[in-house]
Parts: sequence; C-alpha cells; structure tokens
Amino acid sequence: MLVASVLLSQFWALPALTQPPVQLTLLMGAGEFAYWQELLVKNFELENPDIQIELIEGPLNSDLTEDLYTSAFILGDSPYDLINMDVIWAPKFAAAGWLLDLSDRVSKEYLNEFLDKAVDSGRYQGKLYRIPFRSDGGILYYRQDLLEQAGFQEPKTFEQLVNISQQLQENHDPKWGYLWQGRQYEGLSAMFVEILAGFGGFWVDPETLEVGLDKPEAIKAVEFLRSTIKQGISPPGVTTYQEEETRLLFQNGDAVFLRNWPYVWSLANQEGSKVKGKIGISPMVHGPGGKAGACLGGWGLGIAKSSKHPEEAWRAIEYFTSDKAQRRYTLETGYLPTRRKLFADPDIVAKYPHYPKLLEVLEGAVLRPPVPQYSQVSDILQRYLNAVLTNPKLSAEKMMKAAADQTRRLLSVEFRMKNEE
Repeated sequence: MLVASVLLSQFWALPALTQPPVQLTLLMGAGEFAYWQELLVKNFELENPDIQIELIEGPLNSDLTEDLYTSAFILGDSPYDLINMDVIWAPKFAAAGWLLDLSDRVSKEYLNEFLDKAVDSGRYQGKLYRIPFRSDGGILYYRQDLLEQAGFQEPKTFEQLVNISQQLQENHDPKWGYLWQGRQYEGLSAMFVEILAGFGGFWVDPETLEVGLDKPEAIKAVEFLRSTIKQGISPPGVTTYQEEETRLLFQNGDAVFLRNWPYVWSLANQEGSKVKGKIGISPMVHGPGGKAGACLGGWGLGIAKSSKHPEEAWRAIEYFTSDKAQRRYTLETGYLPTRRKLFADPDIVAKYPHYPKLLEVLEGAVLRPPVPQYSQVSDILQRYLNAVLTNPKLSAEKMMKAAADQTRRLLSVEFRMKNEE
C-alpha cells in the first residue's frame, strides 16, 4: 500500500512537472535585438525555466515601432505581453488604457535605486506604468585640447560658449563653434527643450497644461539659436542637420562644441577619429535664471493590460531592470543604465571612465511634456521652430505665439477632462 501510495502521488504530480513554460512576447527594435537575445533573454530563461521569452524583431526606426504598437492595440488585444517603451510613449499608452498599472508592485525604496527622472517618465496621472531599463540624455561635447591650449575652462553659460567659439574661430582652427540638431524632426524638440531650460522657460507644464512657448524665456531661446547662425558660430545648414551630420563634422575636427547624445563618445574616440582623446563632456550651458538641462531619453518596460500572464511578465521586468542585467548590458553595449549606483561601478568606470560625469548630466535631466498627445505637440513645435530658424525674416514672437496657440487648442480637451476628474 505504501508503494502504491508513492506511485499514485508521483502520477498526480507528473502534469505539474511537465507543464510547458509560460511564453511571453516582447517586441524589440532591430538595433538592440541581438544584444537582448544573447545578453538578457538567454540568461533569464536559464534562471527561470518556467518562462520563455519570444523576442520579436521590430523596425530600426522607433516611430515605426510606436506605430506597430498602436495598430496592435487599436485592432484588439496586444500580441505583446511586455511593452518596450521610448521615454515619451508611456503617457499616450497609459491614457489609452493599454498598460497595466505597476504602482502597487514597487516600493519607494525600490524606485529610489533608479534615476529620478527616468522613473518620472513612466508615470501618468500619479500612477506608474513603466520601469526604466536604459537611459540617455543630451550632452555638450567640447574640444578639451583647444580649450586648454587657449586657457579656457569648459563653458557654463551661453555667453561663455559663444565667446569661446568666436575666439577659437578667429584662429581658423575649427571652422565652426557650435553644432546642434535643427532639422524638422523629433531631435529638434529634444534639443530645444534643453535650451528652454537653460533660459528658465518651459514647453508644457504637465500639471496645469499651461503652454510656455510664447513666453519671454522661450523667445530668448529661439533668438539664441538664430544668433548662432547669424554670427557664423553654427553653419547655415544646421537647420537641416540630425545627430549624425553633426557628429561627423565634430569628429572630423570641424567644430569646438557639439550638442548630441552619449553614443557619440565611443565613435569620436575610435581609431581614425581626428578628435580621439581630445574631447570632454559637460552638462548643457545655461543663462541667468536657467539651469543646465539634458533632455531625457531612454527605454523602459511595461505590461500590456491584455496580457494573460501579468505575474510572469513582472518577473521578467524585475530581472531585465535589475543591477545584474543592466550591468551586463552596459558593459557589453555601452548603453547607459538607469540604476544610479552602476555609474560608479568599478568595472563599468574602468571601461567607460566618463560615466560618473554622465550621471551628473542625467541627474539634471528635463522631460519632454508627458502628455498623451505628445506626438502632435512635438510636431507643432518642430514645424514652427524649424521655420523661424530657417527664415530670418520671420518674427520669432509671432511664430512662437502661433505654435503656443495651436498647442493650447490641442490640449484643451485633455485639460477639460483632467478638471472633470
């Protein structure tokens, strides 16, 4: 009877032992697909044999990835359990009811381990929908060798940046003083939010939905950018440049200063670069009453509200955003982590000695407006701002007033809904 009892218990336990693993789906952009598969997914599955991750390769372009998500959600339940989100998507996805609220799954102590602004970018109306995985932020690169030779310190203000540019340009050493992204695309909005912060202005207040594009600080920001072109500090073609055009000019030794993202560092210091070992980084400069602001970029993970496996999805998020996983990913790829202490990790700093400085930059990050209509809000700014930067005959005051008014009309519906709540 004892033997029969043991056999019977093993028989009933058999289905549990042979239960197939839960499968979670995750869409990953083509640029990081291979990294995720080799560095993260394989290790997660080894440590969690009851869960498998089906990694689906998405487009290289993040706008196309957003379109895929949007189409999938609109057509019905999302085919993806885990949602990999750009820093500006969470409010839109949350407002549409597509994401699971993660607020009750985390403690204040847990969130304190991450960069504050990286966490804030995942909130909408007081609830948390996204855990940050990797970060990004706008940086001011400068020719450290040229500044040292001329006896200059790194600039802290707009005025210092202009003065240093002009004095070094007089020697015809670098052709240009300051490079930035002026083309009509998202990079223009990201760049401008930093200049706005530097002059003490704002784009959209997320609490009141007040628009600041036509306020004096915003006009000063526009006029500053126009002045760099007029004075020959920035090239006339800067209003057609994206990140790569500016990087290549800087890397070729043609400029003193460059506003760009952290990815530039490794490329500018590779073999064959004319500025290898000659560059420094600092937070963006500012004016009186302003602050050094780095436009926050980066990606994070949320859970689709339609997922049939939310508990397993949360286990995956905890793993992918952990110290161990972020450390591995950072060491192999050079992407910035979101956990604060990793910027001082000895192995990471040994490989990327500029990371402690990057933490200083990211701690002063500024967010683009966390509103559900962000894509439309950004499109308005891009159109009017590029127009006024391209055509010196246009009035900055009139164009920014038009941009502000159009933004107010767009946000008026959300403002009414927010007040009714």
